[in-house]
Amino acid sequence: MTRIQREQRTVKAMISLYCRKNHGSQELCSECDDLLAYAAKRLEGCPFQSSKPICAKCPIHCYKPDKRAQVTAVMKYAGPRMIWHHPILVCLHVVDQFRKAKSRDHREPR
Repeated sequence: MTRIQREQRTVKAMISLYCRKNHGSQELCSECDDLLAYAAKRLEGCPFQSSKPICAKCPIHCYKPDKRAQVTAVMKYAGPRMIWHHPILVCLHVVDQFRKAKSRDHREPR
């Protein structure tokens, strides 16, 4: 599983937890499904790819302000609960917090 795939899996798990509790549905509601699709699209287009830091430490904020506010609400709710539902994803995310973004420019330094 690539870094981006793992990040997508983590985002999906967080949105699912949030939607289940806040929107009362077992499957994602249309609003949360749209947010998940948006997040997946942004992750696929991430210029850092395998060297991607966690979004909170990323020098580029690629979410639109309204989507960023939605994701922040999801993370505030689901983040503390993830340890009980997805402990391995949490451990991997903690390790990723120490990752620094590499330059997007892959040319050799002079």
